[in-house]
This record gives sequence, structure tokens and C-alpha cells, in this order.
Amino acid sequence: MTGIADGGGAVTATPAAGTPIQPPSTMGLGVSLPPADSAAKTTGTFPYAADLWAEGLLWAAVLRSPHPHARIVSIDTTQAVEMPGVRAVVTHADVPGDASHGRRVADRPVFAKDLVRHHGEPIAAVAADHPDTARLAAAAIAVEYEVLEPVTDPEQAFSAEPLHPDGNLVRHIPLSFGDPDVVGEVIAEGLYRIGRQDPAPIGAEAGLAVPRPDGGVEIYTASTDPHADRDLAAACFGLEPERVKVVVTGVPGAMGEREDPGMQLPLGLLALRTGHPVKLAATREESFLGHAHRHPTLLRYRHHADAQGKLVKVEAQILLDAGAYADSSGDTLAAAVSFACGPYVVPHAFIEGWAVRTNNPPSGHVRGEGAMQVCAAYEGQMDKLAAKLGIDPVEIRMRNVMATGDLLPTGQTVTCPAPVAELLQAVRDAPLPALPKDDPEEEWLLPGGLEGAGDPAAVRRGVGYALGMVHMLGAEGADEVSTATVKVTGPVATVICAAVETGQGFATLARQIVQDVLGIEEVHIAPIDTDQPPAGPASRGRHTWVSGGAVERAAKMVRTQLLQPLAHTFGMSTELLSIADGKITSYDGVLSTTVEEALEGKELWATAQCRPHPTEPLDETGQGDAFVGLAYCAVRAVVDVDIEIGAVRVVDMTVAQDVGRILNPRQLRARIEAGVAQGIGAALTENLRTSRGVVRHPDLTGYALPTALDVPDIRIVKLVEERDVVAPFGAKPVSAVPVVTSPAAVAAAVRAATGRPVNRLPIRPQAAVVNRT
Repeated sequence: MTGIADGGGAVTATPAAGTPIQPPSTMGLGVSLPPADSAAKTTGTFPYAADLWAEGLLWAAVLRSPHPHARIVSIDTTQAVEMPGVRAVVTHADVPGDASHGRRVADRPVFAKDLVRHHGEPIAAVAADHPDTARLAAAAIAVEYEVLEPVTDPEQAFSAEPLHPDGNLVRHIPLSFGDPDVVGEVIAEGLYRIGRQDPAPIGAEAGLAVPRPDGGVEIYTASTDPHADRDLAAACFGLEPERVKVVVTGVPGAMGEREDPGMQLPLGLLALRTGHPVKLAATREESFLGHAHRHPTLLRYRHHADAQGKLVKVEAQILLDAGAYADSSGDTLAAAVSFACGPYVVPHAFIEGWAVRTNNPPSGHVRGEGAMQVCAAYEGQMDKLAAKLGIDPVEIRMRNVMATGDLLPTGQTVTCPAPVAELLQAVRDAPLPALPKDDPEEEWLLPGGLEGAGDPAAVRRGVGYALGMVHMLGAEGADEVSTATVKVTGPVATVICAAVETGQGFATLARQIVQDVLGIEEVHIAPIDTDQPPAGPASRGRHTWVSGGAVERAAKMVRTQLLQPLAHTFGMSTELLSIADGKITSYDGVLSTTVEEALEGKELWATAQCRPHPTEPLDETGQGDAFVGLAYCAVRAVVDVDIEIGAVRVVDMTVAQDVGRILNPRQLRARIEAGVAQGIGAALTENLRTSRGVVRHPDLTGYALPTALDVPDIRIVKLVEERDVVAPFGAKPVSAVPVVTSPAAVAAAVRAATGRPVNRLPIRPQAAVVNRT
């Protein structure tokens, strides 16, 4: 049977002549099973944290700094405490445990004590009988500031006075690979800037903290890593982890670790102080100010190539703006430096990367971190080399693409499938969209829309290509492990796993795995809390691989328990029995029964872990086997640009992707489309702007997300199913790599349309304006 990926991302198969046609399965892997939470979301019963309620509920509000950099002279809470209805006010002096926290480096205070280091930093929190009272009381707290000059240029951070006791440098990686004295016949140089993209989750952060009789506290929130949040909270509250419980409410959508600990920790402190449940629903402005954003990045590149366009050497300097605190900036820098050359074979590479603290908003994990920024730069460099050599942009990429067995600049061998050339060829060969019709009724399709464009004759079309790559799971020695339990009672199976469903589809995948292994159609996913074993954060496709692997192993253990009595009765091994579509059959057809009959009166369960092979930190020269696996994508963008006003309309996005194995065709397509849409936002509209460290317009009118009119139909022309042998099911996560690749493709298309360098994301209108005279 020959599998063909169609434009919808599904796989169709044509049976050989004489092969009986089997009815399609309605459950298990490879089926487009609907999302597990679709019914709850459509009926309004999905448990969002902002909807939670408890008897005796109090409301919280957080006072945040209006300054990006200031010394706190005094904090006077007297007026707030004396307001009717106010139950508690907490500041840095009321933190009983660790006063600072952080996911990688504990450098971020729960409440600012002596210094304010970014606009919106928490100063104090209030609990009151009514949300308006809480907000008024927070505003009544008198804080005297000595305003200081903010450091907002990351290049100035090297020479500025230390903004933090740990200094301004978060991490420095000087990667060295090959001979530094090698020089190419053709050299291309470029300077690139990437803006501050916000995750902009559908629902802003919210939470409910409930005190426990044992002196502990339960926190109900849309956490994406509940055990890490529990450990942070327990350290802050001065409690043993067993006395703090995090219960995961419905996550409306997340791009990784999106939640703001600066909201959850004050909630718990207020609940412990008052003895009452306390709730906080952050405003959109507070959400923008509190959670982490994509790292703004400055990149300088020099590419060396021979006369035929083969890469000889890449030199680069990468500077990440970490904002006020370290967070996951060290991890982001490692990804940026490691992937600075892209999915190309580069014999010699010298990449120097820094992440520095500034007084800008905090940066952290956002999908495709590090890889997205460098992709925009190295693809810009490939276009420059193509122009200098007079080579087609696709051809120069084809002459340099990576394949399985090649080396990364970190010295690590690419052992996973790397069908980069196949992906690029697929998007190159796909038909191009038709040109705009010469019809007034089609004017709304022009850049800027109806009456928004200037002269239609000023519209130019451009086609651009980009190749991107990301790493999967954690890196540099991260202990990637997840635990899952599968219980079967009669005809119903239950999966217990602390892997949070953030929109990536894990809850649906877990159901499909159990259906596939056990042949049980009704599969439930248990609610998640920290009483369960940890599963780790919902980022970098971890749960598809690690948590999905744990569920599969547990289900297979239950399968063995189910089949052993039958195998013993018929004198055969369990390997000679198969389960499909709810039926158990033997290899010779002698045994045939249903799973439901075999399970009658039984209760089976098993717990299993999945831990991928270990990685290692990069050494002092940036060398090491730091990554578990890699995923690749090719994108072709077609844009129309009004070269007089600089308006850009994305006409078409064509995608080919390395997916390992398709587990849910409809869900996979949705994840790719979502990634492309997020990439278009990064390319054209999304930039959280600041003025001397102060966030401008922290709302969804000032921060422009792409709408349905900004995102064209996304054509998925090829999904390469070359299974990764070390991954459970052979599948690769698919969400991040389209985010990484799409902005670079859009920028390349605008370059092709205008002839302008386009070295900044998002692309500003003035960068696409061309003098027609």
C-alpha cells in the first residue's frame, strides 16, 4: 500500500488489486479522534480558573511598579489595611520562605524589596471582600520611589552597573567548530533584529488558593507544569511540598510555561494569611506585564561560501535580552547558538552568544525559543548569498541541506531522520497561487484591504523560502521523565498522568494510545494535581514523546495482564494474540473473543515511566550531545506588497514537515496551521513595544494579533512519515517548527517582492517601501 499525504495533511492509501477493503477504524492511533475537551468547551462546562468559586471567597489584587527601574524608599500599607472590607495586605516582609524564585535560576523576588527591575513588577498584594475593594486598596498603598535610569539596550548591559546581585550576564556560550582561519570566496554579512512576541493566551492568568486544615494550601490554576509550580510555592511559603497542592484547571491555551508565578505566589500567601479562599483574575494588562515573552534578539552574521554556493564557514554573534530576570534564558541561548547555522552542513562555525539582564519586561519560554530568532537571520543570509552568486534561492539551499549522519556545529551527530531536501523540494514543486484578478470585486484582496491600498499598480508579488529546525524535549542533561497509570474496570479505561492538556492534544492522544493497545473505546483522562507523580512541563513536544510513551508502556503492561489467562488456557504465548477493534484473536484463528468479555469482572492496572536517552551540557566551546531529537520544516510564503505604503498581505503559505508518524491527522493539521499563524504574527504584527522600559499599550488593541483576514489558507503539501526509532510510536512533535520557519519565509518573500534587505521582525511598513522613481 502506498501512502500519500494530501493537502489536508491526512494520509490516504490505495489497496493492491485483490486486497479486501477493510472498514476504517474509528478509534486508536492514526484516526482523527475529536479533541477530548471539545464537548466541555462547546457546552460551557470547561473548568476555567476564572470561573472557580468557593465559600467565603476573598478577592485579590496586586500592586505593580509603574517604573522599569527604581529604588524603593518606603512602602506604607496603613491606608490600605484600614479600608473597610480589606482582610490582608502582604509585601516582601510577609514572605515566610524563599523570597526569590525562578524556573531555572532563583533570582526573581516574590515582591520587590529594595529595587524595582521592570515595569509591572509586583510590590504588594491585597485580599478583600470584593474585587473593587481589593483594587482600590492596592492603589492606596503608598510607595515612595527613587527613579533610576533604566538599562534597556542589551548592548549597554555589558558596561552598565549591575542590575542584580548576580550581575547582568546570564550566560555566555562561545561555540567553536572547525578552523577559524578558513575564508570563503564569497562573503555575506548581515545585522538582524527580532522583536518581543507575547504568547497572548486566549484566557489571561487566573487562580484560586484555598487554605487547608493542616496549615497547607491548595492552588487551583491553569498550570502547565504543576509540580514545578508546587515546589516554587512550597519554598516561598516555607512549607513542605506535601502541604502544598496544585490542581490544574482547564487551560484555555498555552505556548509553553505561560503562567505568571508572580500571581500564584501572592494568592497562596493571602490564603494562608487570611484563612479564606482567595481568587485573582488578572486583567489583560497585568497578564502582559507579568508573564514571560519571546526574547528580543540582536544577531550579527557573516556567511562564507565557495563559488558554487557551498557553505564554508558561519560566524555569528547572538545577543538575547533576558529582561529583568534569568528565567529560562540560558536554555534559549543554548538553542539559538546550537541552531545558528540552520539545517545546513557547515564545516566551520564560530558562534558567540550572550543572554543579559536589562530593565525590560521579562523574557522566557515561548514556542520555538531561540530557534525562531536565528532562523530569520540565517535564512536572510542564504538569500544574500544567492543574490551575490546569482543562484536561485532554492538551489543554494539544496546544495547545503543537512541529512541524517551530518554533524551539528555542537559536534553532535544527527541520528534521527532529517529529510530536509525532500521537504524543500515539496514546497518548491507545489503549484503557485493565481495572480490577483483584474476585477474591482477583488480589491479587498490587495494589501491593506478595500480602500486601504494605494495604486493597485504598486503591488508586487514575492515568493520566499525558509528551512527551520527545533529540538524536542529538554536539553543539556535535563532529566526528561514522565509517569502514567492505566486502570481498566470492565469496559472503561482511565489514564492517570500529570501531563497537562494545553491545546497540543495530549488528552486525545492518551485516549488513542489506550484504544490502540487495549481495544477499549471508552477511555477517561483523570483530573490533574500534584498528588500524582510528575510528568514535567508541557513544552517542546514533551508530552507526545515522554508522557505518551509512559501511557503506552502502562497500557502494554495491562494488555499482558489481560491476555495471560487466555494464552495460558490455549497453551500459547501472549505474543500470539492480537487486539484490534475491540476483539482478541489468536494467530491461527482458534481463539476469538471480545475485550469486553475478557475483562468481565476484572480490574487491571499498571504504572510505567518513560525516560528518553540522556543528553549532556554544552562544554566551554559549545560542544556536546545536548539534544534528544530534532524536527524539520520547509515553508514557502507568497506575499503581495504595496511598495508605496509598505502594506503586506500573505497570499499563501505552503508547508512540508517532518512528522515521524501521523497519530491524529486532523489534530496534526490543526497544530501546524496554528504554528504558521503564530509565525505570521511574529513576521508582520506582533511586537510588545516599550518606551524606556515601560510597556506601551499592554492590551489587545495595542498588541496586534493576526486575524482570520491576515492568515491565508495553509497548504500542507507533504508530511514525511519516516519514524524516529528512539521515539515512542516514531512520532515527532509538530507545533514548534512551523512557528520557527514561517517568519523567515514571509521575510524572504517580502525581500523578493521589494528588493529591500528586510532584516527586522516584525516587518515595519517602511522596510517594504520602494522608491518607484
